[in-house]
Amino acid sequence: MDQQPPTDRGGPESGEAVPTCYRHPGRETGISCTRCERPICTECMVSASVGFQCPDCVRQGSGTGHHPSASTPRTLAGGTLAADPRLVTKILLGINLAVFILVAVAPESLLDDLVLLGRAWDPTPPPGSVEGVAEGQWYRLVTSMFLHQEVWHIGFNMLGLWWLGGPLEAALGRVRYLSLYLLSGLAGNALMYLIAAPNQPSLGASGAVFGLFGATAVLMRRMNYDMRPVLVLLAINLVFTFTMGGIAWQAHVGGLVAGALIAVGMVHAPRGRRTAVQAGTCALVLLACVAVIVARTMSLS
Repeated sequence: MDQQPPTDRGGPESGEAVPTCYRHPGRETGISCTRCERPICTECMVSASVGFQCPDCVRQGSGTGHHPSASTPRTLAGGTLAADPRLVTKILLGINLAVFILVAVAPESLLDDLVLLGRAWDPTPPPGSVEGVAEGQWYRLVTSMFLHQEVWHIGFNMLGLWWLGGPLEAALGRVRYLSLYLLSGLAGNALMYLIAAPNQPSLGASGAVFGLFGATAVLMRRMNYDMRPVLVLLAINLVFTFTMGGIAWQAHVGGLVAGALIAVGMVHAPRGRRTAVQAGTCALVLLACVAVIVARTMSLS
């Protein structure tokens, strides 16, 4: 009976070295990690769903064969759960308060440099005078979002930011929440720039806060919560918006609509394409704001 010769497994008499464990170089082994393919000895190998894995791959992927981030807890909108769910809200509060104090102790010219202004007060301004967005100072569309002059104004806005911002930041995650806040404020200022008189100044975080109102309503509807408290509070704020003098209703309405639209994209995006849908929604709102700003600038030039 014919018999096949024994297979050469790289023993001492062969010319090929026997693999050794990457953690214990003195131990020969024929086992390798199914993920990184490094040789491992019987002491180092860890049973996995398929084959064995080395200790490093187990620590990195929890023994699942997936990247560690795959098992990271996520928020409703897909954001990463944070140890401090109000960190961004606290930072935004701090920035608003810092600017308020700075404007209070600084010369009045600082207020003129940061406020939202469509066009210079003087149609033919001399060199060095105050100019507006139409003259190229587009930064005013952002700086005015953090600018307050009256104590009651910043008090109401920061109260709304704290009350609405914390739950939204926890539900959306930090990056999504910050995008919502900034885009809502920009949308409010863009509508203000489009509709209001070119020489009418505007300031405040009201547009961003109204964006949080809109997003809160969408989130509560998504989670089947009782919406009456937030709708009543929103209705009261809208009554004040359209009945009290000296309030830029354009910023409130623009921020409210933008915040609601962004929140719809955030919390209703399908899981498989969630990031793409959320980023696309934010990009569309940003493009709409830019289009409005450019069109208004061209009409004033």
